[in-house]
Amino acid sequence: MIDTIAQYPILAALIALVGLGILFGGLLGFAAEKFKVEGDPIVEQIDELLPQTQCGQCGFPGCKPYAESIANGDAINKCPPGGQTTINAIASLLDVPAPELDAEHGEEADLKTVAYIREDECIGCTKCIQACPVDAILGAAKLMHTVIADECTGCDLCVEPCPVDCIDMLPVEEGIKEWHWPAPVAPANLIASDRRATQ
Repeated sequence: MIDTIAQYPILAALIALVGLGILFGGLLGFAAEKFKVEGDPIVEQIDELLPQTQCGQCGFPGCKPYAESIANGDAINKCPPGGQTTINAIASLLDVPAPELDAEHGEEADLKTVAYIREDECIGCTKCIQACPVDAILGAAKLMHTVIADECTGCDLCVEPCPVDCIDMLPVEEGIKEWHWPAPVAPANLIASDRRATQ
């Protein structure tokens, strides 16, 4: 056996790596089960209802910390991007009355917007990149920046830090994904037997 291993060092190294992988994988799996920390399910449910803009308008650095605060008794009406729909959903989940949106934290936007950088005016200061909570802005120092529209949540946190005011919040163009055709209303008398006899 030792002679065979000595003749094929690559095979020996491969066997050793596979053995170590199995050993450490088993140890990690055991540790994951033994030391597992259970999360609060209500926090997860509230976090799923929040819009995940990570904008900080509620006074928290992101949606998850706000969800934890709500679970601990904080007000549920501090999220302008989610608006009244999110407030109603959280109120229904927690079985509490749904208050109006707290105007101190902002107003609900009627139209979804996305950031747009006028690239010819951008000086590459990277302040908007640092302000973006979802990393939707691409660029490097002293080079032009641009926004990945599909990643932008429209929180407008990048607008204020821009020293040359080259960021606009534009309405999101509706495409086939956003457009919804309303279902037709079915007539009450759909078949002949449903019709009332005329007199």
